[in-house]
Amino acid sequence: MANDSIRDEVRAWLEQHWDPTLGVVEWRNKLADSGWGCVTWPVEWYGKGLAGSLEAVVREQFDKVGAVGVAAGVGMSLAAPTILGHGTDDVKSRFLKPTLTGEYKWCQLFSEPGSGSDLAGLTTKAELDGDEWVISGQKVWNSGAHKAAYGILLARTNWDVPKHKGISYFAIDMRQPGIEVRPLRQANGYSTFNEVFLDEARVPAANIIGDRDNGWAIALTTLAHERGANTARRPKFRNVAAGRCVAEAAQESAEYFSTYSWYPQRAGRPDLVPVQVRETGQSEDPVVRQQAMVVATQERLNRWTVQRSVAARKAGRPPGPEGSLAKLNGSLLARLCNAAHSEIVGAHGMLIGEEGPQNGMVNEVLISTPAMSIAGGTDEIQHNIIGERVLGLPKEPGSDADQPFRQVRTNLG
Repeated sequence: MANDSIRDEVRAWLEQHWDPTLGVVEWRNKLADSGWGCVTWPVEWYGKGLAGSLEAVVREQFDKVGAVGVAAGVGMSLAAPTILGHGTDDVKSRFLKPTLTGEYKWCQLFSEPGSGSDLAGLTTKAELDGDEWVISGQKVWNSGAHKAAYGILLARTNWDVPKHKGISYFAIDMRQPGIEVRPLRQANGYSTFNEVFLDEARVPAANIIGDRDNGWAIALTTLAHERGANTARRPKFRNVAAGRCVAEAAQESAEYFSTYSWYPQRAGRPDLVPVQVRETGQSEDPVVRQQAMVVATQERLNRWTVQRSVAARKAGRPPGPEGSLAKLNGSLLARLCNAAHSEIVGAHGMLIGEEGPQNGMVNEVLISTPAMSIAGGTDEIQHNIIGERVLGLPKEPGSDADQPFRQVRTNLG
């Protein structure tokens, strides 16, 4: 009955308010004020306070009329959920709505070149100067940093406590003189990532998210959402010529997702495995057939794990262990695909462009798949998370975990 009531309510609202001639930001401002854009958010923060299971009901009505939803990207998938969970009312009032509308684009400033998977060993420093924090350091693997208005940043604010206890979480303005963004050219020819240099960049004290020195706990919220980001829904636009709003939203979405155009290859392209088997005439080869079946089986298992994540979100549960399991399964599938493609095409997999299998797509897969075991937290980190936080196993021994960070040897010396 609740589903029918919500369906009728959102349908009536759309009939009265959906206007494809509006600019996308103007429309999303209406959407934010109505609460129908983020129905699981609290009513006082641009939501309806509804259960996650009702999101699909609302989305169905939007799709029926071709109405545009909230902005896609790091802002809505990582920054907004973290701010919603840990930000002060002042922070929420300043950042949530323009993130929802797409006026504020975000990037993530966590990883550092000297810390590797030991994120808590970061050395970017933040020093309080009056009512501002002065930030200096270097970040890396920052997708979209060259287009972002704001970044979610981890920096060290206390060097005299253990490493996990001296980190703070900031929202930093990327459009200031103290920040330099440099693109990184990847082996597969793309430039998805950047490195970011911070030289006495400034952050208002009011832009700290949560409590000072408690940034690690807040970062875990962001990382949990990041591991579940593969369940995020890429918007589809039924009729781009339907009006200004749809056209602007489609352009925005295309620009954002173009950064990640190689991600299907990073995931291994399991869909190309049977295609390659048939096109190379190896359908009767028992070894090749077995590898293709292993890929198909793992792909189905991955799909079920993702469905578990979606079901958990719909039920209103926060991101849980299924995120780490999905990440590990994704890495495994990528490796299996890599091995299958290599077995099928042999040395021809080294060819790029039109001369290569699938116009060079297989070569792109072979070069890109190792990234799956690294990005978003390495496989080793995911194993630790599952072992320690899900199975309750003893923590991995670490000689510096309880030392004041000032005494720990780092890339700074």
